[in-house]
Amino acid sequence: MAQRISRRTMLLAAGAVALRARAAPAVPGSFDHLQLGCGDLDQGIDFVERRLGVRAAIGGVHPGRGSRNALLSFGGRQYLEIIAPDPAQPRSNDVRQLYKIEAPRLIGWAAHIDDMDGLARQLTAAKIAFDPPRPGSRKRPSGEVLRWKLLFLRDDQGGLLPFFIEWDKESPHPASDAPGGCRIERLELKSPQPDALRATVSTLKVDVAVSSAPQPAIHATLTGPKGTLSLPA
Repeated sequence: MAQRISRRTMLLAAGAVALRARAAPAVPGSFDHLQLGCGDLDQGIDFVERRLGVRAAIGGVHPGRGSRNALLSFGGRQYLEIIAPDPAQPRSNDVRQLYKIEAPRLIGWAAHIDDMDGLARQLTAAKIAFDPPRPGSRKRPSGEVLRWKLLFLRDDQGGLLPFFIEWDKESPHPASDAPGGCRIERLELKSPQPDALRATVSTLKVDVAVSSAPQPAIHATLTGPKGTLSLPA
């Protein structure tokens, strides 16, 4: 005779389904780009190409910031930024000390927004400290200048939380003409205090997956024609 299923078991199963339905997506809808820091740009480009099979294109330099980058498009308005010191700028400009990175590693990620002033008001209301929004720019090899605004949280929990970017409406998005063929399959934040981190990302309205781990880390899974690259590698 078939075993009868109790009402309690049915409710528990329904709750589990609902919980999975509310789980964060593999990649946040607001995701803009992922930063892979390295001490030498050519080495970073080679590192990614060996694993994914696509060679990133030089993006340009960040004047006064001591860095330059190369880009890979994930499709849409999402991309990978390989960022390294610019040898043409003094080392003192390298405020992130990229020159100290011995092997390519994730150093941060950006979420895109359309209203920087609105975000600033929301953060103020939520009592989340942040630095005033500031303009940024990068000169492409073609001579074209891309412009944007950035907002950084005072406490990004060691790089786990994103910085926010609003692209100038007159600037093309970097993913629009960067080499394609790769995808970001998953972005996940790991923390020894996952519940607290989930609460913070919820307040920020950033729908990103969070899990428990002994040490804080950003984890990303990328795919390309040649295979999969999991970072940390």
